[in-house]
Amino acid sequence: MTGPLMSAHGLRMDYRVGRGQVLRALDGVSLEVWPGEVLGVVGESGCGKSTLGRCLLRLVRPGAGRVVFDGTDITALSERRLRPLRQGMQMVFQDSYAALNPRRRIGELIAEPLRVHRAADGRRRTDADIAARLAELMDLVGLPQAALARYPHEFSGGQRQRINIARALALSPRLVVADEPVSALDVSIQAQIVNLFMDLRDRLGLTYVFVAHDLAVVRQISTRVAVMYLGAIVELGAADTVLHRPAHRYTAALVAAVPEPVVRGGEPAPPLRGDVPSPISPPPGCRFHTRCPVARDRCRVEPPVLRPLSDGRDAACHFPLAD
Repeated sequence: MTGPLMSAHGLRMDYRVGRGQVLRALDGVSLEVWPGEVLGVVGESGCGKSTLGRCLLRLVRPGAGRVVFDGTDITALSERRLRPLRQGMQMVFQDSYAALNPRRRIGELIAEPLRVHRAADGRRRTDADIAARLAELMDLVGLPQAALARYPHEFSGGQRQRINIARALALSPRLVVADEPVSALDVSIQAQIVNLFMDLRDRLGLTYVFVAHDLAVVRQISTRVAVMYLGAIVELGAADTVLHRPAHRYTAALVAAVPEPVVRGGEPAPPLRGDVPSPISPPPGCRFHTRCPVARDRCRVEPPVLRPLSDGRDAACHFPLAD
């Protein structure tokens, strides 16, 4: 495959809230996800990260724009036509307990997609096929086969997330969207799960969209990073470039908030001031200007576009830190 595995073009997603008010969760988001890469999606809470992940997998249908997976536009496909493609793209959710039916055994939960979807040759899987696959999956995520007979409440948070990863891998997907998969775990367990994601990527050739608000985690696992603010991407590029030499001041402030940040070529940025504006009534012009330490008149009236910089990354800023 020579092109991107998945691409999004001008995604917009609105939610109606209150009395006739509209919350724009996504505002013209475009990006590409290439085979074998880990695209980290970062930003503060409420910036649209999780909505983007759900739109990419067509768990929700965007209000405007297109999503293309493996050369097929999946934006308006019916559920019947979308179903075969779902085998190739799966999701790992943030809440490992809520994602599992507490009344069913782990073996039943992981086997469910294997029973629903046919094998690659079009036949239904036998019980022997499913048992063999379950054994493989337990080995992949580092859990004993005895776990298959137990219930979700009998496991720790880290173990439950391993179970959710096994379920996501059951159909051998090419793309996995991980939505804040370690945010609810202790730091030591976070490291184990991140290492598991990295190991599975190397062993299975997976492609990830890794949604997180913790830049320390994103820096560890990502090959490219998309930084989101109020429903839009403000910086996009190679992880080493974006996280060590930010071009957008919002990115610089996020990096500076990480303990012992490493910012090459200058002092850490000042901390963010104020709160995130309401996505129901975002500021005119550059949405970040109300919190930007160097905002000028142009920033208050003219929205910046995401444009390529000389070092290969994209940034939506009239006066970027690097160009």
